[in-house]
Amino acid sequence: MTALKSWAETASLLVDTAMGRRKADMVISKGRWVNVHSGEIIPAIDIAITAGRFAYVGSDASHAIGPATQVIEAEGRYMVPGLCDGHMHVESGMVTVTEFARAVIPHGTTSMFIDPHEIANVLGLPGVRLMHDEAMGLPVNVFVQMPSCVPSAPGLENPGAELGPDEVREAMGWPNIIGLGEMMNFPGVVNGDARMLAEIAATQEAGKTVGGHYASPDLGLPFHAYAAGGPADDHEGTRAEDAIARVRQGMRAMLRLGSAWYDVASQVKAITESGLDSRNFILCTDDSHSGTLVNEGHMNRVVRHAIAQGLKPITAIQMATLNTGQHFGLERELGSITPGRRADLFLTSDLVALPIELVIARGTVLAEHGKLTADIPAFDYPASAKNTVNMARDLTDKDFAIAAPKGANKVTARVIGVIENQAPTKALEKELKVSSGLVDADMASGVCQIALVERHKATGGVTNAFVSGFGYNVDCAVASTVAHDSHHMIVVGTSRSDMAVAANILRKVGGGAVVVSKGQQLALVELPIAGLMSDERAEIVAKKADQLVAAMKACGCTLNNAYMQHSLLALVVIPELRISDKGLIDVTRFAVTDLFVTGGNQ
Repeated sequence: MTALKSWAETASLLVDTAMGRRKADMVISKGRWVNVHSGEIIPAIDIAITAGRFAYVGSDASHAIGPATQVIEAEGRYMVPGLCDGHMHVESGMVTVTEFARAVIPHGTTSMFIDPHEIANVLGLPGVRLMHDEAMGLPVNVFVQMPSCVPSAPGLENPGAELGPDEVREAMGWPNIIGLGEMMNFPGVVNGDARMLAEIAATQEAGKTVGGHYASPDLGLPFHAYAAGGPADDHEGTRAEDAIARVRQGMRAMLRLGSAWYDVASQVKAITESGLDSRNFILCTDDSHSGTLVNEGHMNRVVRHAIAQGLKPITAIQMATLNTGQHFGLERELGSITPGRRADLFLTSDLVALPIELVIARGTVLAEHGKLTADIPAFDYPASAKNTVNMARDLTDKDFAIAAPKGANKVTARVIGVIENQAPTKALEKELKVSSGLVDADMASGVCQIALVERHKATGGVTNAFVSGFGYNVDCAVASTVAHDSHHMIVVGTSRSDMAVAANILRKVGGGAVVVSKGQQLALVELPIAGLMSDERAEIVAKKADQLVAAMKACGCTLNNAYMQHSLLALVVIPELRISDKGLIDVTRFAVTDLFVTGGNQ
């Protein structure tokens, strides 16, 4: 793909086009200009595009039309800047960067700011470089944030690779690195950890943006210390007061609507009810699986949702375009339909329902009426990015046996409590029965077993614990090598033998997600690239993901976006209780905790 030339390199062409001395490559005629700078919608406007950039936006571009100019009749439709996702992880879509782009371009997304910390936890800096290079070859804007926390919580987990200040400094010199990915180790920042502060410093010294991640409801001194440490944004808020606090401290509040995160409705009240300035709010997805992308949309889905919560359409669009561009220092490159900027826009006949009728990126039509029209070749991942499920051996049901304290006939166990549509979990305590010296899950009360299977160093390690909230009511198991952030393997089940079968299937296929019931495979999504991504088309992956969700429901699961919740059960930077290869983690104390509160003859 030919690289887009800079504004400086094309200025003479843009000036000549605006004056009529040079004919435009494309003219869009008579549309309603959604001007995110002025907050206006201006009718009967023409747009002239040259060299992939906007050259003229005004009432009549006829002077820029020549025999070779492509003319598109807007016919009174709204001309909206291409949508930007300010914070997201491609790997959550279970597809490559290329396939993710193919899936979201028809939904009007033309800019993405991706944090590949999932692949970083498996393959280290070479994995980040692979996704960086893949992103640079695409016809839309995919900027990369250098992962900051690999591991996310040092001492509490062992990932497949580690990154530090030296790697961050190196990556800051890469052409497509836009900043530092979310600084998840907020206790490290608050406590003045030299490693975390050095990564932030390397980013700031490079003049780039530091992404935040303050996953705590405490808005006291720790929050103030975190803001003082340097993060420029945060997407972990769940309440209006979270958004208000961040904006008041000079951070951008990123409001996310992903496949499982529904944090826009509560936080947007900071604008609609408390009257805060919307310019410091950004819409994002964080995590969207392929089924959401194919069946529901991407940033267009988020904008529609924000409008439904009471925002004016122009405000919601600003929060998904100009605000994002400004935040990353790219206001002069993207986020608006104005001269010199990259010619990214879409046409829609309804600013509330937001049907995406035509998508243009860098002056080229890429999609029409929800269908990709451009040919975007696949990116070929090397063999070094595959076969990453490195287990010591096949597992048996004995690997998932949880021994009770000696002599106990019942125990009080700590249980991870899943909260629907939110990233945090609850630290629950449940009384469980003991049979033949082993603690049993309690299907009747919704308590399942959970295990984390080490899959990077072939240690043979299996950490066992309990989880509630999924609702499985038959003998079954669900296993996944997508297990944020260290990406070992998480297995949740009601049957130890099914848990073993599920784990062994993923070992055999090189990673993915599988549902097993009574020894039979019900659904499988193969993810051979780092155990995180498929090399198949998004539509195919979405179909397999739909089958996975259906199989989980057939086993009794009623939880919304249960697979996404499953994949976060090892995320040891978000309270309250998680699992890692080191044990059960109390994230309120950032320490390993005992599985049993009490045990004995009770």
